[in-house]
Amino acid sequence: MHDDILTALMEVIESRKDELPDRSYVASLHQQGVDAISEKVVEEANEAAQAAAADDIEQIVYETADLWFHSLVLLSRFDLTHHNVLDELSRRFGVSGLEEKKSRS
Repeated sequence: MHDDILTALMEVIESRKDELPDRSYVASLHQQGVDAISEKVVEEANEAAQAAAADDIEQIVYETADLWFHSLVLLSRFDLTHHNVLDELSRRFGVSGLEEKKSRS
């Protein structure tokens, strides 16, 4: 069910990115460009971190949902989807985080 909501959300994002910006938040972000979308991702990540620092469980979930949404918009900017991210997570699954980090050097 949860992958279904991500798939459905990506379909909505894709369908709206070329709409008129005054009729769609997604379209307005795309019109503003990658810098504006990236700023929203950073803003939402910061708000999620602040909620965590405050031990506010409800806000952690709320802000993380915003972060995921804006991350999906960012992916869509590059014609990517959550499947690209899930493929990367699958590739890393079972690999030590320390080893994976070391392999990037």
